Amino acid sequence: MRIVITGGFGFLGRQVADALLKRRTLCGAPLTRLVLADRFVPADAALTADPLVDVVQGDLTERLDEIFARPVDVLIHLASAVSAECEADFDLGMSANLDTTRALLDAARAQGAAGGPLPRLVFSSSVAVYGSDPALPLPPVVSEATLPTPLSSYGTQKRVCEQLVAEYTRRGFVDGRVARLMTVAVRPGKPNAAASGFLSGIIREPLAGLPATCPVSPDLRVALASPRRTVEGILRVAEAGRGSGPGELAGALPVNLPALTVTVAEMLGTLRRVAGDAVADRVTLTPDAAVEAIVGSWPAAFDNARATALGLLPDESFEAVVLAYIEDHPEAIASADLPAAGAFGP
Repeated sequence: MRIVITGGFGFLGRQVADALLKRRTLCGAPLTRLVLADRFVPADAALTADPLVDVVQGDLTERLDEIFARPVDVLIHLASAVSAECEADFDLGMSANLDTTRALLDAARAQGAAGGPLPRLVFSSSVAVYGSDPALPLPPVVSEATLPTPLSSYGTQKRVCEQLVAEYTRRGFVDGRVARLMTVAVRPGKPNAAASGFLSGIIREPLAGLPATCPVSPDLRVALASPRRTVEGILRVAEAGRGSGPGELAGALPVNLPALTVTVAEMLGTLRRVAGDAVADRVTLTPDAAVEAIVGSWPAAFDNARATALGLLPDESFEAVVLAYIEDHPEAIASADLPAAGAFGP
């Protein structure tokens, strides 16, 4: 099985690639090649040492011939411009998100039309497809049956791409499935341009000994998923069969990956409880109306029934999320001023 991951060297791309290389299978078939496509390839990318990995570097729309030079069985499309940069640069978002996805779908369609295998395409969408329209406010709990009315350029682009994936699937051009990602926290590494990036930063930076700013009200409720649960969800959606039985995808609706609902105050309280006052005090409240307008437009409470039917569950608690981050990224933790006893929980 030849699998392609776009955005293969981004945070989620590396996580999904690592999981696949550990498993060596998908959909019950052995992994024969894993193609990581990205504009930038880090010089120290450890994934490239695996003999199953091929790298395609450059603008995705200019590398489609190379990607499809051999049959693609599964395509996991993670490459995307993120929320805040799409709001700041409309044309960038339309090109990186909408135009690139359309080109990818057309290349996948051409493969089938030429007699190749029908590609299974997994599109990573976002909670940002939802928004509370004055004429149609969001219900207290959102499900896949809730009408998406995005209130950001990023959310609009993701919603349009969802509809394209559904249409190409209806016409038999691809076997498309859509996983709507919650805000992923805690992300390792450097801050990115996502409006929701602070939800990782207010945990990651203090644990690393650095100051962090929180641009929203502590009362804001958000829907989160850990990197572990997010990767699990993407791969489960990729593997799911079509049908109405257990573990199968019924109908054409996207799957909202399971969400843990917390307030920002609860997140900061967890940091204080787990890592101590010295760490938690590195966070300062610095209101930013633009960030709060974007993140605050997203729903915070979800009906997880569709994900549960696939065997997916939300994170147990935000404390479990923080402890998993510490376990997975010990090199990113500055422990000198942490409590001597009881640091990182009981």
